[in-house]
Amino acid sequence: MPKIQAASNAEQREHTKRSILEAFGQLLYSQGLTGLTMTHVAKTAGVGRTAVYNYFADMGELLVAYTLDETERFMTDLQGDLEGVENPVDKLGIYVRAQIDDLSRRHLPPGPAMRTVLSPDDFQKLGEHVGALRGMLTAILQEAVEDGWLPNGDLQEMGRLVHSSLTATADREAQSEEARAAHERHVQATVLFALRGLGAQFDAQGSPVRLEVPHPALSVAV
Repeated sequence: MPKIQAASNAEQREHTKRSILEAFGQLLYSQGLTGLTMTHVAKTAGVGRTAVYNYFADMGELLVAYTLDETERFMTDLQGDLEGVENPVDKLGIYVRAQIDDLSRRHLPPGPAMRTVLSPDDFQKLGEHVGALRGMLTAILQEAVEDGWLPNGDLQEMGRLVHSSLTATADREAQSEEARAAHERHVQATVLFALRGLGAQFDAQGSPVRLEVPHPALSVAV
């Protein structure tokens, strides 16, 4: 009986923590980080303010936990989407689409805004975790370059080119059927824009093709 009770307590704690993280994500998406308080999070989660502090000492700790949780979820989903896909250009397309869809569903403040609420240690921890996601993109880009699907270039610069196109074009999640259709056209255009910007070429059917002749190294440096 005590073991059953212990398991129930652990499940309840996990449920409460999940409710807090989801409430924080909803508020972050709807109103942003500015002015957001633990009281707002507690009310949205349906728990007492003290309960929030039982899990997270302050807004900075909550922001880190939420970001790490979302990044982990995204990477797991992305790895599943990439499973069985062989062509690295197709992999890049899946990565770009997944990022756009993810940015449409949630809202994370930019780096400078995060620095205002995070300690240097927490900001570094966040950077290391997000770096793992960027590492997935770099690995795909390297495969595409080495196999002749993309022109040679600085992989870090190429990664920044991809992410800059994402943050500039992401919009809110579509609600109506018409809006969803428009969103899908937007996503397809953004994916194609990013891939062509990296130097990918396609046949008449829209399938990626290997580069026939060596192309100059791609660089976004000016």
